[in-house]
Amino acid sequence: MIGRTLADRPLAALAVLLTVFGIIVVYSAGQTDVIVPVVARAWQRQLGWFLIATLSALLASRASVRVLEWSAWPVYLGGLLLLSVTLVFGSGAGTAASQKGWLTIAGVRLGQPSELAKIFVVLMLARVLAARREAPTSLIDLWQPALVAFAPWALIMLQPDLGTGIVFIGIFFCMLFWSGVKWPLLVLAGSPGISLILAFSTGVWGVWFVALVALVIWYRPYLWEGVAVVVANVVAGVIAPILWDRLHPYQQRRLLVFLDPQSDPRASGYHVIQSQVAIGSGGWLGKGYLDGSQKRLAFLPAQHTDFIFSVVGEELGFMGVSIALGLFLWLFLRTVRVAQRANDQFSSLVAFGLGAGWFVHVIVNVGMTLNLMPITGIPLPFFSYGGSFLLSCWLAVGILLRVSSEGRGRAGTFAM
Repeated sequence: MIGRTLADRPLAALAVLLTVFGIIVVYSAGQTDVIVPVVARAWQRQLGWFLIATLSALLASRASVRVLEWSAWPVYLGGLLLLSVTLVFGSGAGTAASQKGWLTIAGVRLGQPSELAKIFVVLMLARVLAARREAPTSLIDLWQPALVAFAPWALIMLQPDLGTGIVFIGIFFCMLFWSGVKWPLLVLAGSPGISLILAFSTGVWGVWFVALVALVIWYRPYLWEGVAVVVANVVAGVIAPILWDRLHPYQQRRLLVFLDPQSDPRASGYHVIQSQVAIGSGGWLGKGYLDGSQKRLAFLPAQHTDFIFSVVGEELGFMGVSIALGLFLWLFLRTVRVAQRANDQFSSLVAFGLGAGWFVHVIVNVGMTLNLMPITGIPLPFFSYGGSFLLSCWLAVGILLRVSSEGRGRAGTFAM
């Protein structure tokens, strides 16, 4: 049974390589000129979580796909309950001290339910989408999957945790795409959010709005849906300035710093400036393992969690970054292969949804360290220190191994 479950050895090997790579970098992140005991010992705790996570993955890999499909409803409802309880008994930690993301009882942090909720949402979305005879073809057809994704997203945004909220949105749209939803419908569904973001510039928003109207005319949705999309985008453009004024000053500074880090170099812009300096100074081969100056002087913020990619860039340089990103790319392609060869629609959607979660994490985290995306406090899969996150990553690996072992073995596009 074990041999059959671990049939996809390359996938398991990639996860192990990424985790070991991550633990090595977490160890380096703790080696600073002024030792911080909690950070210096983080690699030991991460190693312990690695052992727990791999055992959990083995257990998950023994659950048949049918059991996963049957359990989608109860685990999803259980996840919503945990997220609700976290809003009452939750607490923050580290750079997220103001959030209520960690379930805390009697002063002991038990973990982040939002990390496990990603898996529960993938399972539930897969069940809802797979139950349909054909892919959604109109906005009204999206109400069930939208509700499945919106409920946990809303609870997470109340913590508030924008980074994790972005991951849920990414998983939602990626799974819709894999289920067969056409790209124009995806654009129409996400257009109000895009309008909200682009409304910072009247000119940019105007160009987007004209393009959207052209898309509505070309795609020809139901009349009421087309009107609703246009009105929703107008409303988003109108309320954007109002929402901006309601943001806390630190939230406004974060967004302004994304556009110009030098606008607040000693406060909000400090994080991304130090990250860019660290990565840029690494050059082709890096400054050497354990020898990163920005890291050793602890100029890098959250260098063992959110900004761990900056440590890789500084100490291992372009070559080290290329190896890390190459391993992630291989993992993504392997995951798509599992989705292609899955036995049924539910299995395929689960595999693709889990891979999509990792993909969004990597894109946002790496983009954050390079100032290509706003700082949202999102970890790098298998690399960043964090027990709950590592556990959820390996539970996903276990589910993928099971889906792979039950697959038909049909040759896919990414047969590697």
